[in-house]
Amino acid sequence: MSWGTELWDQFDNLEKHTQWGIDILEKYIKFVKERTEIELSYAKQLRNLSKKYQPKKNSKEEEEYRYTACQAFLSTLNEMNDYAGQHEVISENLTSKIIAGLARYVQELKQERKSHFHDGRKAQQHIETCWKQLESSKRRFERDCKEADRAQQYFEKMDADINVTKADVEKARQQAQLRHQMAEDSKADYSSILQKFNHEQREYYYTHIPTIFQQIQEMEERRIVRLGESMKTYAEVDRQVTPIIGKCLDGIVKAAEAIDQKNDSQLVIEAYKSGFEPPGDIEFEDYTQPMKRTVSENSLSNSRGEGKAEPKFGGKAKGKLWPFIKKNKPPPPPPASASPSAVPNGPQSPKQPKEPLSHRFNEFMTSKPKIHCFRSLKRGLSLKLGSTPEDFSNLPPEQRRKKLQQKVDELNKDIQKEVDQRDAITKMKDVYLKNPQMGDPASLDHKLAEVNQNIEKLRLEAQKFEAWLAEVEGRLPARGEQARRQSGLYDAQSTPTVNNCAQARESPDGSYTEEQSQESEVKVPALDFDDEFDDEEPLPAIGTCKALYTFDGQNEGTISVVEGETLYVIEEDKGDGWTRIRRSEDEEGYVPTSYVEVYLDKNAKGAKTYI
Repeated sequence: MSWGTELWDQFDNLEKHTQWGIDILEKYIKFVKERTEIELSYAKQLRNLSKKYQPKKNSKEEEEYRYTACQAFLSTLNEMNDYAGQHEVISENLTSKIIAGLARYVQELKQERKSHFHDGRKAQQHIETCWKQLESSKRRFERDCKEADRAQQYFEKMDADINVTKADVEKARQQAQLRHQMAEDSKADYSSILQKFNHEQREYYYTHIPTIFQQIQEMEERRIVRLGESMKTYAEVDRQVTPIIGKCLDGIVKAAEAIDQKNDSQLVIEAYKSGFEPPGDIEFEDYTQPMKRTVSENSLSNSRGEGKAEPKFGGKAKGKLWPFIKKNKPPPPPPASASPSAVPNGPQSPKQPKEPLSHRFNEFMTSKPKIHCFRSLKRGLSLKLGSTPEDFSNLPPEQRRKKLQQKVDELNKDIQKEVDQRDAITKMKDVYLKNPQMGDPASLDHKLAEVNQNIEKLRLEAQKFEAWLAEVEGRLPARGEQARRQSGLYDAQSTPTVNNCAQARESPDGSYTEEQSQESEVKVPALDFDDEFDDEEPLPAIGTCKALYTFDGQNEGTISVVEGETLYVIEEDKGDGWTRIRRSEDEEGYVPTSYVEVYLDKNAKGAKTYI
């Protein structure tokens, strides 16, 4: 099955067909391009969607992601971000493996097709030229034969006429012979051109055209094969990312399975627990005995102090108002005058109607306790002004303890940063003292003094919050002595004493006042870290490094290295330009960071992860 033999006379149709094949290839390229644009657009939309629902930094949403359900949702967003990345990979692979290759192949195909059909047209023009020569020689031969016949007839006529002279007869005979000779020459020329044309025609139809058409057929078959391979590649590009997409989906499933409803419930308790105990039973007010009648407010205030053996429905009476009163509603105004029963041994007024128990209960629920000390007055004023006290005294005890603990931890982290910076500056100053050519040691004194001043400020601040924290932990009944702990004060210079004037109590408007209590002293013991580093264990290796240059290490605290040597990294560069390394258990020291190339172990404790 060959186009050269089967389609020898379909030159124009083959030209149209091959052009159609190239159009199909370009149409497929356009299809793949639009697919890549869709993948990129889809990936972009997925990334924007993931970014839209990511928690904002330093916002309330960030605190919500402590819950396992929210963490699972955050993992879903991250997995969707990776999922979008795989669609970007699909777009990149389609562009590099299909579009770019097919575009080049189409250009090559057009050039090859143009060359083949140029050769075909050239052969076609040659055979047409040969045919025209054959036709021309044939017409000339025909014309010469006719002229020879007319010349012969004229000679015979002149020879038969007795009135014609002998010279005219001879002239006619010579003319007839000349025409016959010209006819013979035309015949020979026609025969030669005919043989040549037949040879060229055989070459054209049996050699040139089959060869050209066979090349066109092979070109077309290669185009078809290339199109099929591109379609396979198209499917393989999707198949390659399918396992990774499956891992992304598995990550979402794993995050969903990690949701712990019990843990979330415990977090809710930790987030909103006030630390107060529920209010006790309301004392029964016997209106049949006016002498023993008590005002609701006095009953509330005396339930804790007097400890009367009154009939109760269960539990101890507590001086705390109901925590579930809506705080956004203002309490109703108090009565215009006190109840007559407030006066001891006073007779009940006959004009005063007996108040129902529900009204008395409402009066009890809406009455505001008195502010017993200046701190409570200041706390209430700060709540009205909308500002938060520094000691978080506007919060319930448990929430206040959490806030103070968080503040202490933040201060300790800041102190540790400043201490690390001080150590780095001290180390650099020692290096400058031993190697003056590397820098001026006096230039670091101002910075060192500034860092020490910052450390002192932070420590004083931490001591202040530690005192407040110890005060709160000492008040919480459920914590006891085990709850009184230190949160990492580095150098406590003194033992602060905290005097308490009251114990917090919640009121319906959301503010907290305090009850009278005895003064309590909470002593914060100073922590001494001097003995902590006496028996310091060797630091673990957090990675390896390769020496880029040779370093002598003649100064104290440094270590010599040779170019190309591999050693262990036990401490990263903390901004001073030096990295601590180890050759063996007994040989370690510092080298300039610029002299080594560090490879940190991501799984090592304390190692940073570089992306």
